[in-house]
Amino acid sequence: MVVGSEQRGHRIVLDEPQIPFEPKVIYEDRRIIVVDKPHFLATMPRGMWYAGTVLIRMRQLYGEPDIIPAHRLDRATAGVLVLVRDPAARRAYQMLFQEHRVRKVYQCLAPVRPMVRPRTGIVRRLDPPRVFPLERRSRVIKRRGILQAWEERGPVNAVTRVELTAGRGCLAIYTLYPQTGKTHQLRVHMNALGLPIVGDDLYPRIQTRAYEDFSRPLQLVARRLEFTDPFTGVKRIFTSSVPLDSQEEA
Repeated sequence: MVVGSEQRGHRIVLDEPQIPFEPKVIYEDRRIIVVDKPHFLATMPRGMWYAGTVLIRMRQLYGEPDIIPAHRLDRATAGVLVLVRDPAARRAYQMLFQEHRVRKVYQCLAPVRPMVRPRTGIVRRLDPPRVFPLERRSRVIKRRGILQAWEERGPVNAVTRVELTAGRGCLAIYTLYPQTGKTHQLRVHMNALGLPIVGDDLYPRIQTRAYEDFSRPLQLVARRLEFTDPFTGVKRIFTSSVPLDSQEEA
């Protein structure tokens, strides 16, 4: 059984699987730290994860207990993650993400196959008659305590542009441009198109894996973040070097 105690608002898990991957710092100044997050490492403490999170590891590395994330990435997703180290700057950077003033670019590995027509929502071809690029618009719902998100009829709250970037036999690299930030949005949208992301253990169906099984990471990377720094006015562009695994099979 996992046992825990409280420290600075987070439950310290004493019996926790070890995650053998570390975030790589790709930029820092007096206000922010930007890291390249590996797969399997959660952004911040939740459930059974405490030491195996970017937040706790960066606080320990820098000896700065006030570091917080400006946004989140799923534990399964790798890539660029921004943390704020100056408490006075927290709101400014967090609002960049909340107000969608950050341009996000993701890449994923998924099957090469004919796209299917989703049961709900809209698929719009942006360069007809070519299938790609396309825009996927739908209503994505995620309830706390339920592992999967789902699409339902109703007002659109999730929008993603999908481009076919490069083929690798039966797999392809897709570049994804989310205009919104719903939980599991990219995974849900790709699965709805009949193109589930390689290594996804939630879509189209839940697959149970041991916590210490790191053999098949989700092939989804937050490849690039772009925004104008709210304090300096400088255009910031940060890029992840986490590779997509071309050896995976769909």
